[in-house]
Formats: sequence, C-alpha cells, structure tokens
Amino acid sequence: MNRKADGIVAVFGLAASALAAAAMVKGATARHAKRGEPTSNALRALRDTGASALRHAHAGAQKNAHIDAARAFNRSSALLAWSALTDSAVEHYRGSFENRAMYAPLIVGALSLAAGLHGGADHVGNRHRGRNGIYLAAAGVGIAGTGFHLYNVTKRPGRFSWHNLFYGAPLGAPMALLLSGALGAVGERLRDESWHDPQLFGMPAGKALALFAAAGMAGTVGEVALLHFRGAFQHPAMYAPVTVPPIAAALLARAALGPPRTNWWTRLWLRMTAALGAIGVGFHIRGVARNQGGWRNWSQNLLSGPPLPAPPSFTALATAGLAALRLRDTER
Repeated sequence: MNRKADGIVAVFGLAASALAAAAMVKGATARHAKRGEPTSNALRALRDTGASALRHAHAGAQKNAHIDAARAFNRSSALLAWSALTDSAVEHYRGSFENRAMYAPLIVGALSLAAGLHGGADHVGNRHRGRNGIYLAAAGVGIAGTGFHLYNVTKRPGRFSWHNLFYGAPLGAPMALLLSGALGAVGERLRDESWHDPQLFGMPAGKALALFAAAGMAGTVGEVALLHFRGAFQHPAMYAPVTVPPIAAALLARAALGPPRTNWWTRLWLRMTAALGAIGVGFHIRGVARNQGGWRNWSQNLLSGPPLPAPPSFTALATAGLAALRLRDTER
C-alpha cells in the first residue's frame, strides 16, 4: 500500500510540474504579446543565449589550449637550457675559460633552466616579466655566442676547412641557448590574456610555432650530421638522428602550411624524434665507456667522448612541435 501511495504521489507531482512549466511558457508568451512583440522573440533570445554560451565555452577552450601550449614551450625551453648549460660547461672548461665571456652561457643557461621549470608549473594566464626578461637575455647570449664561435673558426688557418669545422668552436652549440630563449619567450607571449586569436609574424600562432620548431630541428640535424660525419658513422645507430628528425621536421612544416587537421602521422614521427633524444643519451654514455679507462677515467673521457647533453635537444624541439600542433587544432 505504501508503494502504491508513493507512486500516486509521484504521478501527481510530475503532472503539477508539467502544469507549472506550461503556465510559465504561457505567461512569457502573454508578456511578449502585451508588449506587442512576436512570440518568436522568446525563442530567438533563448537561441542567442545558447550561441553566446557556446562562444564563451570555445573561448575558454582556446585559452586553456594557449596556456597548455605555453607551459609545454616553457618545459621545452628548460630542456634546451639544460643541454646548453651542461654542454657549454664541459666545452668551456676544456678551453680553460680563456675568455671571461665564456662564463656568460653558464649563468644565463642556469637562469633560463630555472625560468623554464617555473613556467612549466605555472597555470597563470599572464606573462611573467622576470621569466620573459631571462628568456630574452638567453636569446641575446645565444646570438653573441654564435658570433664568437664563428670568429673562432674563421681566425684559424684555412678558415672554413673541414678540420676547423670539426675541431673549432661548434657553430651550432650557442643556437641551443638561442632556441631556449626563443621558445620560452613565445611561451610567455601565449599566456597574455588579451590574446583571443594569437598571431605571430602575421600568421596564426600554431602555424608560426610549428614552422619555428621545424626550422630548429633542421638546424640541430645539421650540427649532428657534422659531428657524426667526424665520427665516420662508425655505428649504424649514428644514422638515426640524421634520418628520423629531418622527416619529422618536413612533416611538421607540411602540417603548418596545410589546413588544420589531425596529422597523426606527423605526431608519430615527432614522438619518435622525442624518444630518439633519450635513446641518444644512452648511446653517448656507451661511447664514453668505450674510451680508454671508461667511466673510471670520466674526468678525461667526458671531455673527449660524445657529448651527453646533445641528444635531448631533439626531445625538446619535438615536444615544442607537438605543442604547436595542439595549438593548431584550435585554429580550425
């Protein structure tokens, strides 16, 4: 009996709710009619409210995508800064810090690493002035370092000979610091809340950043190709960083220049390139161990063996490329 009574009460409750809703619609219609407005205005207002809600939701999704991309660029900047910092520390120590300017990439690299780690954990939508200043300084030191390394090569007898390119100051090394500063500065700019449809160099931000990451990978491949050629490609694995990243860079450039779409094939090659950066560290560790004395003679073999910090540059740039593709998806 109790269950039957509860069912009857529920039925009456639903009926009452339906009558109340009908009364509200009828009242709204009567109000519009009294003001001389057509009944369809109520439906139009409802439709406009729904469209406005959809626009706000899309804008919120875009903003979240921009912040996520900014954090990814901060993390990529941190990884490149670590690579530049440790590589320059080893190489400049081997050069006995002959020039006081050789300390600059260590200081700026450490600051850029700290800024990247801080930015990678920052969910705030506004650019951070301190981080932005550090990134610009890192880019400036990277440009100056490229000039110093170019001078070091050209002042030697034979100038741009293979010997000087092999054993002179590496031309591509300061570019890692430049790329670190550039990626970090881009990440800070993406955080600007005034950006509802971000543009870079007159292009949608996702497109411009994908092209930038592709160009960075192409430049890194050039440096790796030179050093692996110096090593005579003595191990078949040495061909991997001069074959996989160029394909990833070409696919990323194609995705940037084409219409926005899924680009799952490009993402696959970028993930392979990112993994290659981690695998390369293992091969370089093995390369150091193969030198006379192995890791027992680490103080000498670290200076003469393959550079451990170099391969993660591919991981950083591939991560930036994936972030650019995610941002590109919001530009449909």
